[in-house]
Amino acid sequence: MESSSELDSLHFFEQALKISEATYASNPLDADNLTRWAGALLELSQFQSVPDSQKMIQDAISKLEEALSINPKKHDALWCLGNAQTSFAFLTNKEDEARPYFEKAAQYFQQAVDEDPSNEIYLKSLEISAKAPELHQEIIKQGLGQQMLGAGPSTSTSTSSSAKTATKNKKSSDLKYDIFGWVILAVGIVAWVGFAKSQIPSSQLPPLPPR
Repeated sequence: MESSSELDSLHFFEQALKISEATYASNPLDADNLTRWAGALLELSQFQSVPDSQKMIQDAISKLEEALSINPKKHDALWCLGNAQTSFAFLTNKEDEARPYFEKAAQYFQQAVDEDPSNEIYLKSLEISAKAPELHQEIIKQGLGQQMLGAGPSTSTSTSSSAKTATKNKKSSDLKYDIFGWVILAVGIVAWVGFAKSQIPSSQLPPLPPR
């Protein structure tokens, strides 16, 4: 069951999504709006099943690429694109398939840093991105990827094995939270700040969900 704060977050970013869609209809060349739209999609992706989450992340990537086609030096879009690539990689249960996404993420984080060298969030993201492939390998090695990355838990007939499976499920859930935490939290804050700075009346925005 989702907590109250999760439901608040879900409501907030669903509302943000609708606002971005409406804004896009009237101004499809608004790179800021496209970036906010992608940020909302990335946030909402964490509430979905793995296949649906992957679809939302791919949609976010498409929106960010569209924003960069309008403004190639838009550093917040580059940074969000790095986050999207990282998120998608962690939802991939094969190292060779995840590797290109990690490599793209590092490139986008580096580009964001190049455009805004003093931004501590960008610098930290670039630093963490170097460790992401190793963490992904460890997930696969420990077998946590079966639950976290969508393969489903293994069948067990004994009480002991069931207990181990339950423990592993909890670990995978906690690990998924940690992984998405450093990617999604900052994306959500940036998305909200972006909305707050836009021309959208504040009355249309729900309150920022607690973190």
